[in-house]
Amino acid sequence: MSDNSLILSKSDADTFCTIQLTGSKSESNRALILNALSKGKVVVNNLSSADDTVILNGALRGLETGKVNATFGSGSLMHSDGELTANIGPAGTAMRFLTAYLSVTGTAAVLTGTERMKQRPIGILTDALRQIGAEIQYAGKEGFPPLRFSTNFQQTTNKVSIRGNVSSQYITALLLVAPSLEKGLELHIEGELTSRPYVEMTLAMMEEAGIRYNWEGAVISIHSQDFKDSQITIEPDWSAASYWYAIAALSRESRILLPYLKPRSLQGDSRITQIMEHFGIQSSFTDEGLEIVKTGNTPGGTFFDLKDCPDLAQTVIVVSAALGHNATFTGLETLKIKETDRIKALQNELAKIGVVLKEDGEQYHLDCSGLHFPERVTIETYEDHRMAMAFAPLALKVQQLEIKEPEVVVKSYPNFWNDLQKAGFTINS
Repeated sequence: MSDNSLILSKSDADTFCTIQLTGSKSESNRALILNALSKGKVVVNNLSSADDTVILNGALRGLETGKVNATFGSGSLMHSDGELTANIGPAGTAMRFLTAYLSVTGTAAVLTGTERMKQRPIGILTDALRQIGAEIQYAGKEGFPPLRFSTNFQQTTNKVSIRGNVSSQYITALLLVAPSLEKGLELHIEGELTSRPYVEMTLAMMEEAGIRYNWEGAVISIHSQDFKDSQITIEPDWSAASYWYAIAALSRESRILLPYLKPRSLQGDSRITQIMEHFGIQSSFTDEGLEIVKTGNTPGGTFFDLKDCPDLAQTVIVVSAALGHNATFTGLETLKIKETDRIKALQNELAKIGVVLKEDGEQYHLDCSGLHFPERVTIETYEDHRMAMAFAPLALKVQQLEIKEPEVVVKSYPNFWNDLQKAGFTINS
């Protein structure tokens, strides 16, 4: 990651604009696996332009066509020393989904990523895949990427258990490949299920592709079956929409139109509409899309359970801090194993405006008693796209907001800085 930065400022405290968001990264990445496993029967429209999606799409197309020694976004597919190596850079979703895909398709390859990716655990998923017959070796530290896959896959059982409170992507990776397994899959979820809406999204998209499933209690069953000819159209990204909610909340007055977003969404992050009601933001759906307006009401919510939408955590916590709102948050267990330790990163950066994020078991409390806005604040992003975008709205409160390594946004929202300029923000390097 390069050592560069940009300076954000906004002379006008009001925000009135229309912003066209990219397609959902979460939906796009699931749809790409369905497209690959169905051998093109499932057609995907409106793919995300996010780097994570570009990487996964490039890897899958390269494996399908045999066109290797190619780069795509910050990823690559290369032959080296007699081995095929897929480097997915910082793309965590691609790591999880390709781990399952390469296993069950019997693809001999090494799967690796950035140094941070090599620190992100994947043992729970590899253990589950090994239970059903996959041959996976660790090419480095036990329990972490890189991984080495063989051509030998013979399903030995259709029953597997996996913890539900670590990452829903492990569960999704298994569900996506289940119809292609000779014996199908009976997935037992142990304990509480974190990020349940993401699992529901996966199953709903599979249903669009003709896959039938049964979910009773803690068991999801999918038998071996063929995909049907179908089309999946990707909705705009609700995670990206959350940053515009933050901008609306920190503006003096605001009216922002986000076209094509729907009131009934597969994406769990659509819950931002309810969360931001507590910060005086009203959401209205029209024929054009979603319109968000600041009503002028003061913050009302003091407790937020983000278990089902942890990707909203940084956005909501930063908004609460900037408004001097002492709130309590829970459901943040997965934040420590994301692109960075997001809890520690939030604590470091919030301290620069005098706010303390205290950890108390499974709860986190904001203490805004020392809140102040220096004329200039520098935000470190820790190679994490959401750190950059969650803190960017602070430019409405700080005269000069420096964002380090701003290019991290390409992971999920490549046009973010351009869209901020459309909304009246000034950007200088």
